Amino acid sequence: MLSFTKNILLLIIALIFSFSTVLGQHEPAHGNPAAHEKGKSFEAGKFVIEHVSDAYEWHITSLGDFHLSVPLPVLLYSKHPELHGGKNLNLFMSSKFHHGHEAYNGFRIAEEGKNEGKIVEVDEKGEITGKPLDFSITKTVAGILISVIFLLLVFLPVARTAVKNRDKAPTGLLNLFEPVIIFVRDEVAKPAIGIKKYERFMPFLLTVFFFILFNNLLGLIPIFPFGANVTGNIAVTMVLALFTFFITSFSGNKHYWKEIYNPEVPWWLKFPIPLMPIVELSGVITKPFVLMVRLFANMLAGHLIVTVFVSLIFIFGSLMGAGAGYGISPVSVGFSVFILLLDVLVSFIQAYVFTLLSALYFGMATADHHH
Repeated sequence: MLSFTKNILLLIIALIFSFSTVLGQHEPAHGNPAAHEKGKSFEAGKFVIEHVSDAYEWHITSLGDFHLSVPLPVLLYSKHPELHGGKNLNLFMSSKFHHGHEAYNGFRIAEEGKNEGKIVEVDEKGEITGKPLDFSITKTVAGILISVIFLLLVFLPVARTAVKNRDKAPTGLLNLFEPVIIFVRDEVAKPAIGIKKYERFMPFLLTVFFFILFNNLLGLIPIFPFGANVTGNIAVTMVLALFTFFITSFSGNKHYWKEIYNPEVPWWLKFPIPLMPIVELSGVITKPFVLMVRLFANMLAGHLIVTVFVSLIFIFGSLMGAGAGYGISPVSVGFSVFILLLDVLVSFIQAYVFTLLSALYFGMATADHHH
């Protein structure tokens, strides 16, 4: 089963490469720190932001004026079909934008302003007329799909092995992941939720733990098809936090909601100004907010720091010549490797913290009232 899984993984990666290999185009460099005009200073801020932001293509590498990137599907719905050949729904590959330098069929990627990096609609004169509804497969979405494929390839065989060898010692991948699963069950779910009620929350807790962990670790591998900053995208962490919020809300018992809207506190804390109900209700909102920001900030910070250290090479080279760039490179690379190794630990910690806090919220929502 393990060899079968490895073969499937290699086949998928090969298909991704064969499908998405893009011919580089000879044009001004985009996202390449070394390809700047002579005498022009290196824009470190722009370089850093480009490498941690979402994008409509998956940039792999640049060699001079040659850019190798993977185009991703662009799906747009416009309320102005007259600008796009009479079509409301438009589907095409992001390579039509030529790395964001050209417009296509009335659409282009904004290079400045409040819509910078987003697809906007333009008229014949190139003036922005509005924004379409964007359902495109961006780099972050592609990264999520790749991580889901890995999760399925890993845990479907693990589940089959666990069912088949229920009374035998674990082997293979099951032997690797069983201690982690037991840890989440015995050290997270049971203490936080309770022995009687933890089982119905285990599927979600295990799913969110391994989803976050896999995306954290895959994001640290700077080789396509990995390296997407999935958990460093606040939209992704917001959705994960909303899952926890809705499960907590729908699982809450009468005692949970009573403590929010009518807590057992002195009457003057509830009337005439409902001070405690307001405080309790704000806690319901801030809990998912904390989950969202904690995971987003920690994972984004790791990517930012590594990119900043790499930028130092080109900053020194731009300001003081190539010799200075080569001189600072060992220090820059050394610190980058250290931060990456530290991020491996942070990846496990953040997956654990998100799962633990979710379990604590579930436990508070389902706790029995004790007089």
